Amino acid sequence: MSTPNEEFLAKREKLLQGGGEARIQKQHEKGKLTARERLDLLFDQGSFMEYGLFVRHRATEFGMDKVDAPADGVVTGFGTVNGRVVYAYAQDATVVGGSLGEMHGIKIVRLMEEAIRAGKPIIALNDSGGARIQEGNDTKLYLDIFRLNAYASGYIPQLSAIMGPCAGGGAYSPALTDFIINVDGTSRMFVTGPAVVKSVTGEVIDDEALGGARVHSRISGVCHRVAADDADCIEQLKLMLSFFPDNCREKPPVYRCSEDPDKLVPELDTIIPEDSRKVFDVRRVIELMADDGFYYEIRPEFARNIVVALARLNGRSVGFIANQPLYKAGSMDMNAADKAAQFVNLCDAFGIPLVFLSDVPGCLPGVDQEYAGVLRHGAKMVYAVANATVPKIALTMRKMYGGASACMCEKGMGPDVVLSWPTAQSAVMGAAGAAAIVFRKEIAASDDPARTRAELTAQYEAAFNNPYRKAAREYTDMIILPSETRRVLIRCLKALENKQVEQLPKKHGNMPV
Repeated sequence: MSTPNEEFLAKREKLLQGGGEARIQKQHEKGKLTARERLDLLFDQGSFMEYGLFVRHRATEFGMDKVDAPADGVVTGFGTVNGRVVYAYAQDATVVGGSLGEMHGIKIVRLMEEAIRAGKPIIALNDSGGARIQEGNDTKLYLDIFRLNAYASGYIPQLSAIMGPCAGGGAYSPALTDFIINVDGTSRMFVTGPAVVKSVTGEVIDDEALGGARVHSRISGVCHRVAADDADCIEQLKLMLSFFPDNCREKPPVYRCSEDPDKLVPELDTIIPEDSRKVFDVRRVIELMADDGFYYEIRPEFARNIVVALARLNGRSVGFIANQPLYKAGSMDMNAADKAAQFVNLCDAFGIPLVFLSDVPGCLPGVDQEYAGVLRHGAKMVYAVANATVPKIALTMRKMYGGASACMCEKGMGPDVVLSWPTAQSAVMGAAGAAAIVFRKEIAASDDPARTRAELTAQYEAAFNNPYRKAAREYTDMIILPSETRRVLIRCLKALENKQVEQLPKKHGNMPV
């Protein structure tokens, strides 16, 4: 007869096998790791403490009384990630397809509640066929998960990985979190799958074309990053987490920086082309400013006319928002505003300072933009920037025209410091368009309209296409050489590290959506 300890060890070992060897092999054949293999990669060796290993479902209908579902298809617990305590759950696709039933949902809810109480980050590794149909209304624990996602928002970091199917109601939980990473080739994310789409609309489409990683990284914007495989996904989750504090009451971690904080960056002095019609890659500007030249771009394939990225300056986390001249001349449009607004809100929630790098000709014109609500979408970014209370530094590198200036945190939007390079240009609009309006009578009456237009355009350029007029009226705090920028940013952020803003006594604002 076995002892109680031996019986326990045998039961535990069986449960740790999940759906068994055959299903584990099938998971591997799809290019996917198992739930426990993923958690082994995520957590520091030997640190994971599991909750609910012995949980059993209690469904009896539709054959569920004959179904053995170890841990009810989800592994939950906590451990350390690079020495920091993190809570996580991983859906086990080898057990009833990782579907969410009553006990599966209870385990996730319990984990989330404890993470909120402890003030620690949550990481969700999603790989599930969705709600467990055989359990009917018991799957409504999804709603408890959504509520807790919303409740925890802005208090603790919530990171999601889509590492297999993530369908139906289950897709809303990651959509409510701070960061979503999809694994290329294996992730599938949609509210209604191809079969439902075909039955309702008649459209024929496969899983990949409807909800694959590239769809959500390039078209929908739901996905923040794409990973090559499960291991890459886990590494990117760790990297993302490294920029954030455990909760909003703490400051982001500070890392040792080997670079001299006072160093100059000469390459920046020549990065702006002499011809204002020529473009440059603003990512190179961020790279030259960031510690060790490293930055982590968020949604790099979506709304490419704006770049949002996390980096460090002298070891401290900072969020960059930069117009990208390589795409649509860096103009603001609906998707760019949405992308930047969410990033501003994220950084503001967790105490990460913001640096705005501007080279923007204005908002993208067009009937399609106006009809689709560019004002409504642009207002999201204006609202986010105006309400952000973290240190905000605005730098005009080149063009700063029109209403886009509000999005890029110009004076009046509450920046703490406004900087300009000598190449900065700022006006209501570009010189050619402005001259055509301001001097339309003179141009029309001229014997040589083309010459007159060129002369008056040059006159307008001389007045506004420089940073000195703004500085004279104190719209710019400092005009600096580009090579000095890293040093100036570090010093300004150091001065602002204890910034406090008194908020109005209200429940919350009404963000335009």
